[in-house]
Amino acid sequence: MAYQSLRLEYLQIPPVSRAYTTACVLTTAAVLELITPFQLYFNPELIFKHFQIWRLITNFLFFGPVGFNFLFNMIFLYRYCRMLEEGSFRGRTADFVFMFLFGGFLMTLFGLFVSLVFLGQAFTIMLVYVWSRRNPYVRMNFFGLLNFQAPFLPWVLMGFSLLLGNSIIVDLLGIAVGHIYFFLEDVFPNQPGGIRILKTPSILLFLIHQMKIQITIHYLRSGQEALPGVRASASAAKVAVPITRPSWEGLSDIPIGILLSFVLQKYGHF
Repeated sequence: MAYQSLRLEYLQIPPVSRAYTTACVLTTAAVLELITPFQLYFNPELIFKHFQIWRLITNFLFFGPVGFNFLFNMIFLYRYCRMLEEGSFRGRTADFVFMFLFGGFLMTLFGLFVSLVFLGQAFTIMLVYVWSRRNPYVRMNFFGLLNFQAPFLPWVLMGFSLLLGNSIIVDLLGIAVGHIYFFLEDVFPNQPGGIRILKTPSILLFLIHQMKIQITIHYLRSGQEALPGVRASASAAKVAVPITRPSWEGLSDIPIGILLSFVLQKYGHF
């Protein structure tokens, strides 16, 4: 019974958020048993000279060994990735995937000039930045001490990291890439004479559309409901699917775990 409930809850996560979060967890599990971080980290020389292309992806999937830092990175990633997918990107899966590709490309490009070996945390900050700018009136609370509007969240996290003596390159990279995306997607097209530069490629729209149809057909044939977030085309059968938002009441603001995460980054594990 518990397994079925857990399975249903897992399947209710939107597809992109589910895939990325699962890939991060499985990568960490693989590091425990099968591989080492040295096979995953971002290294331009190994990528371009030795053709270890997988590093372009795996450096976004590893968040360190299992511990407080990993746990709360996963909570932050899951929370804001899901809220974006169920919020401003609802019904726009291809656009959400394109944001992933665009952000990953820019971070990889910038990663050539900064000494970062894993870009997953910067990617999470990018998601936080985009969400915060698209929800400017949401009130946040930092550890019960500081109240502020959502757009200040990435800067508060960066400032706290600075106070602990950590490098803020990760935060700055995530904020920079997030701002570039937000400006090109939300700001510039609405300016006089502005145009939408970040248009999702037609091939990506087609692939996502076909994937949704195939998934819907599969579930209809098996007599089950389609997964949340899957929409059939007008020519396919419609399946009504409720979308449930994550219920992290204790995490509606910045949790104490984030504080522990920053402290552990600075002073190590217990």
